[in-house]
Amino acid sequence: MKKNIQTTEAIFPMPVLMIATYNEDGTVDVMNAAWGTMLERNYVALNLTETHRTVQNIKARKAFTVSIADASHVKEADYFGIVSGNTTPNKFENSGLTAIPSSCVDAPIIQEFPICIECEFAEYQDQEFGCGVVGKVVNVSVEESVMTEGKIDISKVNAIAFDPYTHGYYKVTERVGEAFKDGLSLKK
Repeated sequence: MKKNIQTTEAIFPMPVLMIATYNEDGTVDVMNAAWGTMLERNYVALNLTETHRTVQNIKARKAFTVSIADASHVKEADYFGIVSGNTTPNKFENSGLTAIPSSCVDAPIIQEFPICIECEFAEYQDQEFGCGVVGKVVNVSVEESVMTEGKIDISKVNAIAFDPYTHGYYKVTERVGEAFKDGLSLKK
């Protein structure tokens, strides 16, 4: 039996995305964003408000990167979500992580996260139901250690997901089915 509950961020799991930009002075800025997804095959959408330093940087630099957070760096990922770059200018330095410049966009790649999506800023949607930042994917860089036969192996990535009901992080590791295949047995 189902029970009605108070409305909340009801979609689970939510990705744990690290959005990285350069500040005006060239230092690295990173924020944790759970409200992000693919808009089309080569566009990302991030539900971020303009009050974030990261959004201001994206608009100024016309670029950003999106890294997939992993279980090995849950502490750092969480830190990027609880500390604001507006009040802690050395936020990235405090994390102990390292970054290199992307060769494709004017934004940093955080070395420790296994997957990085490099994006050009496309637009900011600020209507009542606008999604915020939209970016065009121009490159995806992946650590070879999380690949099998030239493809990303999610069981090696140890990506984490956010549970908005309990405010927990969970590893996404086990494959349980074959997309576009398992359901064929029900087709009549």
